[in-house]
Amino acid sequence: MTEQIVRVRVSPDSRKESLIELKPNTFAVSVTETTERNEANTRVRFLIASYFRVPIKSVSIIAGHQSRNKSLIIRT
Repeated sequence: MTEQIVRVRVSPDSRKESLIELKPNTFAVSVTETTERNEANTRVRFLIASYFRVPIKSVSIIAGHQSRNKSLIIRT
């Protein structure tokens, strides 16, 4: 199993969704979901999983659960 750590800057409650790779393993993500009930975090995990073509259960937030700056680990 390989693991990869990515850093993400999240903009919740945006008008439209986007995922932009700023540099290797660093992304800017905008999601339409709010921060309530963990909706934005779940959507961020989904978008990162889609980008790396892995199941959503392979993507976990390891730092920044309540912050706009997050660290995620991707297990493949």
